[in-house]
Amino acid sequence: MKALKEKIISEGKVLSDTVLKVDTFLNHQIDPQLMQAIGKEFAKRFSDAPITKIVTIESSGIAPATMAGLEMQLPVVFARKRKSLTLSSNLYTATVYSFTKQESNDISISKNMIEKDDVILLIDDFLANGQALKGLYDLVKQAGADIAGAGIVIEKGFQSGGEKIREAGIRVESLAIIDSLSNGQIRFREENITR
Repeated sequence: MKALKEKIISEGKVLSDTVLKVDTFLNHQIDPQLMQAIGKEFAKRFSDAPITKIVTIESSGIAPATMAGLEMQLPVVFARKRKSLTLSSNLYTATVYSFTKQESNDISISKNMIEKDDVILLIDDFLANGQALKGLYDLVKQAGADIAGAGIVIEKGFQSGGEKIREAGIRVESLAIIDSLSNGQIRFREENITR
């Protein structure tokens, strides 16, 4: 997706060979016009799938998932990382390890949000080691629902998550795949992989 790649080049900051900071438009401050375009792109790429709901994880996945939901006219459910007084029982739960934050979090979704006849589109901001997607996958499978695929805003193609998710048979549509962040330079993959 050209507009996304241009935004990554102009505003992204390479902090190391594995860390890209995109907080000015994706995961701290949101660029609504870019998110709208991202939502349209996900809707186009998954137009062949009989999706009934979109599932993401708080908080950075919410903006792109919501815009895709708006475009596809579907509800968006997000897995919570924190406990809530209103969300304390009757939950699907999985554990997700964050390499960026160096911590594990239990994520959860109320059991009445996903039903076994749902077809779910998973959406997340980044795919690196695949832990967040694996956790979301586990929640959906606990519900007995089907997964249409995963929409990823930015995939770090040099890390193993994308390969593992694809090997598990999940369709992955990444809008920008980065092959390298070496020497402070962002290098994109020319052709995005879809399974």
